[in-house]
Amino acid sequence: MEVLLSEDIVNQERIDALRAKKAEMRLGGGQDKIDGQHKKGKLTVWERLEYFFDAGTFVEVGAFVELRADYFGVGKMKKAGDGVVTGFGRVNGRLVYCAAQDFTVIGGSLGEMHGKKIAAAMDLAVQNGAPMVCLNDSGGARVQEGIASMCGYGDIFYRNTRASGVIPQISVIMGPCAGGAVYSPGMTDFVVMVRGTSQMFITGPEVIKTVTGELVSMEDLGGPDVHMSKSGVVCHVGEDDESTLDWVKKLLGYLPSNNLENPPVLNAAELKVEMPVALENIVPSSANKPYEMTEVISAVFDPGSFTELQNEYAKNIIIGLARMGGRTVGVVANNPNQLAGCIDVNASDKAARFVRFCDAFNIPLVTLVDVPGFLPGTDQEYAGIIRHGAKLLYAFSEATVPKTTVILRKSYGGAYICMCSKHLGADVVLAWPGAEIAVMGPKGAVNIVFRKDIEKVKEAGGDAEAQTAKAQECEQLYCDNFANPRVAAALGYVDDVIEPAQTRQLLLMHLAALSGKHQEGPKRKHGNIPL
Repeated sequence: MEVLLSEDIVNQERIDALRAKKAEMRLGGGQDKIDGQHKKGKLTVWERLEYFFDAGTFVEVGAFVELRADYFGVGKMKKAGDGVVTGFGRVNGRLVYCAAQDFTVIGGSLGEMHGKKIAAAMDLAVQNGAPMVCLNDSGGARVQEGIASMCGYGDIFYRNTRASGVIPQISVIMGPCAGGAVYSPGMTDFVVMVRGTSQMFITGPEVIKTVTGELVSMEDLGGPDVHMSKSGVVCHVGEDDESTLDWVKKLLGYLPSNNLENPPVLNAAELKVEMPVALENIVPSSANKPYEMTEVISAVFDPGSFTELQNEYAKNIIIGLARMGGRTVGVVANNPNQLAGCIDVNASDKAARFVRFCDAFNIPLVTLVDVPGFLPGTDQEYAGIIRHGAKLLYAFSEATVPKTTVILRKSYGGAYICMCSKHLGADVVLAWPGAEIAVMGPKGAVNIVFRKDIEKVKEAGGDAEAQTAKAQECEQLYCDNFANPRVAAALGYVDDVIEPAQTRQLLLMHLAALSGKHQEGPKRKHGNIPL
């Protein structure tokens, strides 16, 4: 009896010791480092995980992993977990894997075992068909571990590539992310940053100053506003840790867990959709007058469901996720308020990558078209508009998900083809009655097609007024024959000419009919997209 009691005491002591050790591990680098995080306006790694995952669902994996190296005294900084928390939990009831770096432990730097933990979590995410979310907060490679830290990054990059198109990958930059560390987020599907506390760059301000002599702050070099508006690396910027994680949870709600599943469906019966606003009043009849494409989007898709991505980058094209009858769809739309909706280098890249993401994860595409053409100019030609524009052509052609297109007002030249036309495999193309579908706009066409007719008026002694009248007559003739949807419809390139008020209902019906679409492409290792 006494022996049993003694064993009970020993067991309890072991349990108490384990609990004390785990409580110590939760402190990471110590209370002073935790206080430092809070002073910067940042949550600690465990505060982030507890906020992000459904209460009580997060399970840590690899908690006791420690670094093995002892070069340059790094062994003295050894902590259980090695500066990253990995595991899985539930987000709104759905399984999600996560790796969250702990800046309080050696600055969240990535060493050999740190990298192995992240790679192991990514393997589990792929094997179990669940999204992978990385919360980045790291000073970069752990210099004291030399090539071992580089191997850690390489292992992660390889898994990013192998997981691409298999599971959704989301990177949340919640602190510094520098050097080689930025390439993992660069390969994931979505990159999100936090205003005021996060930065991303390959080489820091000091290195740039030494090499090029340029003086630049961390914020101006790699802050959220830079990557949101100039580089196009980031799809959303949150105001603080909490609102950023809220947005990521919302994003996950649109996405399937993996490429073998369809996106989650909201109960359509719960949707209270009022009669659509008068769309024809939003879109002006004049082909050159700007308007808010987002107002059209709000009227066509489920109320409040549109989540725009990269809204500060390449504003001449709009991309985002929305719902139609509770089902997730990807939206691509020209924006007449920016560059008249022309397609340029950045817009091509932005839209092409989004289209490929939607196709990889079984998300139907809805394309709203109002495009005058590709942006002209030497800058665009020298920047490779041919190569970049081809990316969008390639992406739409390659996509096998349901593809529906609505031409609202104008669609000219190569841009008409590029914006998911029938020629690129669109399943359904609808056009509003005022849509102009032609090689170019009427005014430009008159100067080419009817130039001799106008010159004859001038040669016959006609004054400027007579020449203008002739030009208007020719313009009307061109519009009657080409710049309207009836010609394209007669050739089968437009499936129906519809009233604007019918847009939502017809899209719902077409998408429902296309929900079972299955299309096999030719057998090949992979295509060669014009990168």
